[in-house]
Amino acid sequence: MASKTHGFALIDLIFVCAIIAIVASIGLPRLLLARQVASSASAIGSMRAINSAQLTYAISCGSGFYAPNLRTLGTPPPAGGQAFIGPDLGASNEPVKSGYSVQLAATAYAGAPASCNGLSTGQTGQGFKAAADPVEPSNSRFFGTNANGVIYEDTTSLFPTMPEIGASSSGRPIH
Repeated sequence: MASKTHGFALIDLIFVCAIIAIVASIGLPRLLLARQVASSASAIGSMRAINSAQLTYAISCGSGFYAPNLRTLGTPPPAGGQAFIGPDLGASNEPVKSGYSVQLAATAYAGAPASCNGLSTGQTGQGFKAAADPVEPSNSRFFGTNANGVIYEDTTSLFPTMPEIGASSSGRPIH
């Protein structure tokens, strides 16, 4: 009498696992690349947000001068209103957002008046520079911007060499 076998043999399971491993090995690098592209897009968005926040700050609060750091942009005026930048960027002076460390600096100008959100005389700047550097070594896209509003991209950090006003000596503009 012949017996019927039901289910899978061990070789069938090994074959299915091998197929899954091959598909995963093909898809994983694309997934990591998609993640890096999304992080880079977020960093560009952060640079745009900083440009907009600095312009709004200069016009409405800084008497034509720029905030010296991200925390200042994240501080709303005491008289009421909202902060100039969201809490994801304005909560600290060097936040990490979407795999990028974001930083902002403006050289204090002695003749600058006090701002509407608590900075005293001489603390705001005539220009600013900002950068987003990846925290993961596998990501090689660095971004920077300044008071001109142009966003630059390079393969090394733009923050040390970025002027507060004018064109960057390194990197290429993003259009």
